[in-house]
Amino acid sequence: MARNAPDPAEGTPPAPIIVKKVTIEEAGHHGGAWKVAYADFVTAMMAFFLLLWLLGATEENQRKGIADYFSPTLVKLRQEGAGSDGMLGGSSITDADNYPNAQGQTGTQSITVPRGVTGGPVEGGGRGEADIDRLRAKINEALEKRKSLAHLSRQVRVMRSPEGIRIDLVDDADFSMFTLGTTILTADARGLLDVMSQTLVDEDAPLILRGHTDSLPWRPGIVANNWSLSTGRAEATRQALILAGMDEDRFARIEGVADREPLIGDDPTDPRNRRISLLLLGMKSSERERPVAALRQPIAPQAAAQ
Repeated sequence: MARNAPDPAEGTPPAPIIVKKVTIEEAGHHGGAWKVAYADFVTAMMAFFLLLWLLGATEENQRKGIADYFSPTLVKLRQEGAGSDGMLGGSSITDADNYPNAQGQTGTQSITVPRGVTGGPVEGGGRGEADIDRLRAKINEALEKRKSLAHLSRQVRVMRSPEGIRIDLVDDADFSMFTLGTTILTADARGLLDVMSQTLVDEDAPLILRGHTDSLPWRPGIVANNWSLSTGRAEATRQALILAGMDEDRFARIEGVADREPLIGDDPTDPRNRRISLLLLGMKSSERERPVAALRQPIAPQAAAQ
């Protein structure tokens, strides 16, 4: 028997003791990162629904003000602009509220407008909206007094132009100032021009008469063109206004522009492009000039063209 060998009589040695440590975790627990993500999601949803509410509860100018308030454009321009290290510190000479004469200046101080003030001359004309409304009302009132001409109020358009106030006497499918293709005024047109003469007799502004035509082609064999037709109609209008009582010195000039300035640009053949424009020059307009000598003899009617 070998030395130190286990004695069979004593039995087998005891097995070694093994200690196993078991850690029990709660099901589904992965730390607190999900809470941060969930909070970000809820915050984003709140911001989204707040945005929807603002879009539905505000007007356009209010939304623009809110957008301008949160816009980082100005800060970005100051930090990254080419002149950020220069004399202007990143600003532009057109920045609002930085310089007294800056372009786009919004201003922060209110002003007081005296009562009864109608404002200064408008650019190029010297007449404001009050003059246009007054003249339009005056024409409509004069037409209403003459029952046979009351329906022609829709043919008169009063508007502002760069030179002053323009009054358009417009044709349509049911009304024509002139016999088609000629310079002969219709009976309704003569009555309308009589009203215009009485209405404008108190106005001191010089007048320019401008004739317009449509672009319908002339009949074959007719020796005429829209330039002469539009000029002839302007002259016929001038003579009718003088016969109705208007001073002939009021006229600065007459013009014929043919079909080059259509009222309905999408359809040059539209009858509304046929019209006579009476332009009242603004008192401070550079267009004011001495009345030019116009043709004194009536223009012979041209052959029907359209």
